[in-house]
Amino acid sequence: MDGTVLVADDDRTIRTVLTQALTRAGCKVHATSSMVTLMRWVDEGKGDLVISDVIMPDGNGLEALPQIGERRPGLPVIVISAQNTIMTAIQAAEAEAYDYLPKPFDLPDLMKRAARALDTPRRVAPPGPPRDVQAGDGDLPLVGRTPAMQALYRLVAQVMNTDLPVLISGESGTGKSLMARAIHDFSDRRNQPFVVVGAADLAQPDAISAIVARARLGTILFDEVGDLDADAQARIVRMLDSFTDDAPRVMATSQGDLSDRLETGEFRADLFYRLSGVPLSVPPLRDRVEDIPLLAEHFLARGERDGLPARAMDDETTALIRRYSWPGNVRQLENTVRRLLLTASHESISREEVETVLGNQPAMEPLRSGGQGDRLQASVHQHLRRYFDLHGGVLPPAGLYQRILREVEAPLIEIALDATGGNQAKCADLLGINRNTLRKKITDLDIRVTRRRKLM
Repeated sequence: MDGTVLVADDDRTIRTVLTQALTRAGCKVHATSSMVTLMRWVDEGKGDLVISDVIMPDGNGLEALPQIGERRPGLPVIVISAQNTIMTAIQAAEAEAYDYLPKPFDLPDLMKRAARALDTPRRVAPPGPPRDVQAGDGDLPLVGRTPAMQALYRLVAQVMNTDLPVLISGESGTGKSLMARAIHDFSDRRNQPFVVVGAADLAQPDAISAIVARARLGTILFDEVGDLDADAQARIVRMLDSFTDDAPRVMATSQGDLSDRLETGEFRADLFYRLSGVPLSVPPLRDRVEDIPLLAEHFLARGERDGLPARAMDDETTALIRRYSWPGNVRQLENTVRRLLLTASHESISREEVETVLGNQPAMEPLRSGGQGDRLQASVHQHLRRYFDLHGGVLPPAGLYQRILREVEAPLIEIALDATGGNQAKCADLLGINRNTLRKKITDLDIRVTRRRKLM
């Protein structure tokens, strides 16, 4: 790598790590904790690449992007942020950031993106009209730092202002409709209607023309399109075939995999290919366990804004909700947190109160048909295939093998420790590994061990 990199972050550790890594790679580095200093360097013509945090003591990295683009057209900026929401990705794309990564970031991945930014000639786009992206995302539970969610956010930001149809798949409660609404609300069509269409809305003979008239140049969302009968599917196909350039955008959600219905003839192939211009798959909550505490904090804060009592979860209760499988996904988690806000007796929600609420809810994943689909190996295969697909034809960051092993190993050891009440000797026997090996893995994976009597 060759070039000068400007690093702006108020975290000294991050500045040090990036400075060392970039210097070893052959770059010159100027690092600062001040947005004012960064902008002075930009004005002075320093730097071939900027790596900037969002929230700084004296400024905001996202808000500075238009100024950097105006003063130094073509200077690439990689945004890094601990605000792991869909709006961060959208704002970064709107402000024409070269790339966006969430914190904590994978250093080799960041280095690869930095090298690409330094090696790729940047086309200077002509200045366009300023875009208003001031709408907040405080009420959108589209929060997540896991790689699958971040890849999904980046893809949403890329396709948001295109006219391509979008097919959003995912289990009930994962937030498919919220994703569709976010795509509309932060797109060029935000001032046009957003019309949600279900099976009942398509029952009348003139339903399609009425729907198109309501949507105007906005967005039509066909909700749970896989549940539509053959007649409704045929009407949608005819509608899409009649569209001209001045037509609403079309999106659809599906709880199941439509490819299965294609094979059985229950879903029209021509409709599937018309709707799946951009396929988005929203992962279930059990496949992104690290996001559960973030979402819980989001719902606790929202409840307080709504006038409910202020509550908090300690490490023990947070660990408990992380272990639950959440078959109802984000919707179930939100309802559970709101119930705890109302019923908890103290400001800190206790483990017993969480156990009481969860004890009345199912503690298993949704059942699926098909023998192979129920096997662990098939589930892992499906998850990994979706992980690759979410990268949109680009390979995932290097080091995938160890990352996957770590993601499987950590919850396995955590659950085994919980099942044995924190007794490491019993846990080692249960796992079939040496006790010293278990201790090393607990340290390496930063697993918290709590000894207690197991009530089973």
